[in-house]
Amino acid sequence: MTYVVTDNCIKCKYTDCVEVCPVDCFYEGENMLVIHPDECIDCGVCEPECPADAILPDTEPGLEKWVELNAEYAEKWPNLTVKKEQLPEAAEFDGVKEKLEKHFSEKPGAGD
Repeated sequence: MTYVVTDNCIKCKYTDCVEVCPVDCFYEGENMLVIHPDECIDCGVCEPECPADAILPDTEPGLEKWVELNAEYAEKWPNLTVKKEQLPEAAEFDGVKEKLEKHFSEKPGAGD
């Protein structure tokens, strides 16, 4: 099992989860984070820290595309180990449905 970052992180990118991760398995895109599935130790401390409830265990049904997306972009984006400010539009986009198709950016973030 691993944890995955899902749709609600897009255009929010809260990094409270990064601050508590004991193995630094978060990677930063331009407008969301992902978790590297081979680095995640399944401790679960990140899940309750996410203000957008965007982190879920991969055992929940229907998350296959998110497992794949997290694995793919964790290999492409820079590692993030420090907390940063959320995106300016985070409050506006928190809870918006189907952000993947409309708002996801493949561009990397700045990293640490």
